Amino acid sequence: MSDTNLNSQLTQFERLEHIFPTLNAGHIARISARGKKREAQAGEVLVEPGDNNLPFFLVISGALEIMRPTCNGEETVVVHQAGQFSGEVGILSGRRSLVRARMRDAGEVIEVDHSGLQELIETDSELSEILMRAFILRRVEFIAHGWGDAVLLGTNNSTGTLRIKEFLTRNGYPHSYVDLEDESGSGVREMLKHFQVTGSDVPIVVCRGKNVLRNPTNQQVADCLGWNEGIDLTKVRDIVVVGAGPSGLAAAVYAASEGLDVLVIETYAPGGQAGSSSKIENYLGFPTGISGQELAGRAYTQAQKFGARVVIARGAARLECGRSPYLVEIEGGATLPARTVIIATGAEYRKLPLENLQRFEGNGVYYGATFLEAQLCGDEEVIIVGGGNAAGQAAVFLSQTAKHVHVVIRSGRLEDTMSRYLIRRIEESKTITLHTDTEIVALEGADRLDHVQCRNNKTGDLKTRDIRHVFLMTGANPNTGWLAGCLALDEKGFVKTGVDLIPVDLTNAQWPLTRRPHLLEASLPGVFAVGDVRSGNVKRVASAVGEGSIAISMVHKVLQEWRDELAASAAGS
Repeated sequence: MSDTNLNSQLTQFERLEHIFPTLNAGHIARISARGKKREAQAGEVLVEPGDNNLPFFLVISGALEIMRPTCNGEETVVVHQAGQFSGEVGILSGRRSLVRARMRDAGEVIEVDHSGLQELIETDSELSEILMRAFILRRVEFIAHGWGDAVLLGTNNSTGTLRIKEFLTRNGYPHSYVDLEDESGSGVREMLKHFQVTGSDVPIVVCRGKNVLRNPTNQQVADCLGWNEGIDLTKVRDIVVVGAGPSGLAAAVYAASEGLDVLVIETYAPGGQAGSSSKIENYLGFPTGISGQELAGRAYTQAQKFGARVVIARGAARLECGRSPYLVEIEGGATLPARTVIIATGAEYRKLPLENLQRFEGNGVYYGATFLEAQLCGDEEVIIVGGGNAAGQAAVFLSQTAKHVHVVIRSGRLEDTMSRYLIRRIEESKTITLHTDTEIVALEGADRLDHVQCRNNKTGDLKTRDIRHVFLMTGANPNTGWLAGCLALDEKGFVKTGVDLIPVDLTNAQWPLTRRPHLLEASLPGVFAVGDVRSGNVKRVASAVGEGSIAISMVHKVLQEWRDELAASAAGS
């Protein structure tokens, strides 16, 4: 995933030194112990675009040329000399190569397979820092230049185009975008003719220069790009984490770093709701703030660094809880066996009861305020509905580019729901207006949103505004529908855990143990709930991260109970 903060803090010379470092003799010796040395001839191709589970190559002598495919053939990205190495962040997860690696000059290389590279990164802290920094920064460069194997063809007023663009961006995947309405763009007609598509097919995704998808689902895009290839879904895992928001990613990082076998499944993209936040300024350790996507990107890469596997665009469909190990059924029908399960599915913003809402979603109505949405509404007035921190962060962010930001809340004040620092920024901004005791009652427009009708609930006055962009950030509903009666929920549908589980909850769930549930443990032994999906959560990124990490210490206790039970059973037989 991208890390633009790291990128911006380095001078051009320092960036090149970090992106393409030259290792010393000690580094080379330690890598040699994990791999095998072999000769490579001039012109020999070591990696082809589309290869997965890539080996890592360290050049001992000769020169290794890295090239990327283009419409006109290929172009050189970099030439690795002696002491330099191949790979970018995709190598950690075994994803398909975006480039070709070919020996320009004959020489020797050290080849390290995927498991060897994983062991090296986990055990050698000095080399881990050098390699990880280079991998991350190389991915930053690929994203910045659009050097990927996905091309998105669409238009800026297409709901599907925005959806796929956001899906690729939130997943930190390098891609190029062609606006079919941009008459100044070169080669648009030739591209449409070459792939035998028309403007009416938008959005169109071209994978690896050959597979053409017309208005695909996110799952189809992920499958075409091979994001989930090579992950064994039949293996019994120590933990299956459902959801890759801050709590789920924290659980994955701590579990994998402590040697547990962990698989994460995510419906959309790492980061969850927090991933769509433009800037989080009260998260510990980031005094200048960090975007939700950057924070999620770092955590996602960190989880992969320690060996966690992540399945993208496959949400949980059902938990089969009447057996051991548990089975998590995912979209598409596969079932994932797990000794323990961490539920981190979060919550989603409630939708307003408006007649035309669905028609304008993604085409004037949005549920996140990121750079993508900000580009669409520059120098226009916008409305943000909601009084929580996410709404406040969106208001401050959009006020930098929008003509004016209207914050609409049904209550009479923000103090009960929003952090004070955000309230002060809203109060002091000349481009943000707070409308209390107000709600949207109608959305109007033909092909897209043009007008919004608001009502003051104290006076009953109606006012129609020329607004083309509305951001809905109201209260959230828990994503627990897939649990199908397996766990005790509170009256709002959130998962009850720990001390919140009263005796009747445990009786109804047929709790089988003499002990009470651990902290964060639900009404089934070994099933935990963390973050926004948990009853009593405090809706803060820091607390979600804390819960994800704490849950792992409880998982260790459950796994030890399981091992003790197996040992006792074996002794008895």
